[in-house]
Amino acid sequence: MILETKKIETTPKNSTFETLESQSEFDWRKCWYPVCFLQDFPINRPYRFSLYEEPFVLFKNTDGQIICLTDRCAHRAARLSDGQIIDGRIECLYHGWQYGQDGKCLHIPQLSKEAKIPVSACVSSFKVIERQGIIWIWAGEAEAAVDELIPTVPDWDKPECFNLDYMRDLPYDQSYFIENVIDPAHIPISHEGIFSDRTEAQPLEIEVLESSHQGIRGRYRKTKKPNQPWQLLDFVAPNLVLYRLGNGEENRFLGTALYSIPLGRNRCRILVRNYSNFFDLKTKLMPPWLDHLITRNKVLEGDLQIVVEQKAQIERLGKKLKELYLPLKTSDTLVVAYRRWLDKYGSSLPFYQGFSTAQNIANSEDNKHLKTLDRFSQHTLICNSCNQAYRLTKRLQQSCIGVAIAFAAIAILTDTSGIKIAAVSTSITLIILAVMAQRLKTQFEDSYTRHE
Repeated sequence: MILETKKIETTPKNSTFETLESQSEFDWRKCWYPVCFLQDFPINRPYRFSLYEEPFVLFKNTDGQIICLTDRCAHRAARLSDGQIIDGRIECLYHGWQYGQDGKCLHIPQLSKEAKIPVSACVSSFKVIERQGIIWIWAGEAEAAVDELIPTVPDWDKPECFNLDYMRDLPYDQSYFIENVIDPAHIPISHEGIFSDRTEAQPLEIEVLESSHQGIRGRYRKTKKPNQPWQLLDFVAPNLVLYRLGNGEENRFLGTALYSIPLGRNRCRILVRNYSNFFDLKTKLMPPWLDHLITRNKVLEGDLQIVVEQKAQIERLGKKLKELYLPLKTSDTLVVAYRRWLDKYGSSLPFYQGFSTAQNIANSEDNKHLKTLDRFSQHTLICNSCNQAYRLTKRLQQSCIGVAIAFAAIAILTDTSGIKIAAVSTSITLIILAVMAQRLKTQFEDSYTRHE
């Protein structure tokens, strides 16, 4: 045993834990799930995602309200997300059936005007809420939704708060992502040279303050120097790991909220939010795509391949984690606490990997065709800022090449030396710009590896 769990009687100020007395056990259907940041949600087309392999689609109606339906046409099971939005309805691309906000089919082109639309021509609808710049869906019946259960960050609503957001799809289960980010001990080694240094690797004092169906409240502090401040680290079931970092000044706050949604077996989406009231002006003025290229992508990719291979090893050996792991009290306390939380409360989850139990775990052999390090599909395509910058860079490169060829042709055809020199110079400059654009474009496509 490496854990010493302490039960506390009250929930601290600014806790992300919910306090409804009526909820006494964990049910994954009675939870809110983060789908994407509001700035990454497309305005004029459907948005596809999944939850535990169940397909969903989001779209906006004529009032600007975000609607969530099952992504499956009632006619012949085509994906609604492949269709288009017409007058606030989502239209199936296959035969043109249109659905409204409650999931009822409102138009079937193949029926006469006098014919009634079958009552069974409908799909399930789900409650959607936008909160703190994130789109959330309730996985169960809309009537049972409890808005207060959305795991918000109290400091985010303060007017002086500034945040940096980043979204990515990962090729492994949500539980492996949570295990990874609930582990502060790996940061100096795994992220050396990005935002940490291995000289900071040290024994940590880690405590589990509370563990219940709502999650785990914990804290940790460094021990190299005496009397270091405690850093709060919570897991709010089932989707949030929250770091709140103290700096000794009450009027300052700094934190990282790491949200996730289980898209399916060996797939999860993460929504990372760094927030603070003392970011410098340079950070605030930096466009999101540049921040993602310089820092966020590299941070996530520093762990990605490691976790993929870790999961493959565990599945190959076919043993329980308690037989494979050699946990230390000075680094792994919260990791083990989380895996044991899954042992105790994970029975309702479609699949999970606990410390001594597991349920419906897919084998990594099934996903060998996936490219694990794929920055373009995992991030660039789903990030509005990076996608726009990528498209602009691609157009710039193509334009430079086209115009460079035109000026080269002018230089060949003209007999005037002044025009020839100017045309050649312009053509060379445009080629250089095209090469620079190509290098920038590859930054949106190629992933970072430690051994480059």
